[in-house]
Amino acid sequence: MRKLSMDELGRKTVDEFRMADKQPLMIVLDNIRSMHNVGSVFRTADAFLAEGICLCGYTPQPPHRDIHKTALGATETVDWLYFASTLEAVNALKEKGYKVYAVEQAQGSISLEAYTAPQGKLAVVFGNEVEGVDAAVLAQCDGCIEIPQLGMKHSLNISVAAGIVLWELVKGNVKNS
Repeated sequence: MRKLSMDELGRKTVDEFRMADKQPLMIVLDNIRSMHNVGSVFRTADAFLAEGICLCGYTPQPPHRDIHKTALGATETVDWLYFASTLEAVNALKEKGYKVYAVEQAQGSISLEAYTAPQGKLAVVFGNEVEGVDAAVLAQCDGCIEIPQLGMKHSLNISVAAGIVLWELVKGNVKNS
């Protein structure tokens, strides 16, 4: 076994990425504090061809050195929008036909392994590193997805949670090359 070279990975160029069919999936970041988390979510959104990211409230926005440090260029490929509040983003997405699910531990949440994404456009909301998804935002969501956790700690870093959830949502669309 040997590690593949950069040339063998078959990466898309920026133009090829922009022209590629995207997953009908929007990521909503609800008042995320860490620029490193934001950059990491951009990178994950690029990896899974997400349609875009909504940066809400005081979530940091590109361009910023600390976002670029973890995004590794994904801020140049992934489309993003800014909303003054997460409620504005959720309402705008719903008006465009998205089903909106929060990723949160909440009464009535659906465990990720049992979740079946609805047909059509989907948006997932990831909450603040300390407070989670805002209660007013939860009330506007179509449901909640919960990541099962088996240990003592029952929280994950937002960038880790985004990677887990986004993979689960897109894995059925991955074609063998």
